[in-house]
Amino acid sequence: MQQQVPVREVNQHLSKYIEMVESGEEVIITKRGKPVARLSAIESERTLTEAQQQAYARVSERMNSGYHLGGSALDRDQLHER
Repeated sequence: MQQQVPVREVNQHLSKYIEMVESGEEVIITKRGKPVARLSAIESERTLTEAQQQAYARVSERMNSGYHLGGSALDRDQLHER
């Protein structure tokens, strides 16, 4: 079910409209009677293509291993010498 609500009303009672969305409704937010935004639930399960899954695995592995930017770590005394 879809309901149109003025932005002022949504602003004042956002938690009420979040609950409505969680229960499966969709809220169209209007400004001066014109629809400007849609408030809807996020799909709980996102499906990725095989290529996206492989790219995600590569990025995750690289992020977990970290990046070496060269140089060495400075201790507190070295930082204050600069």
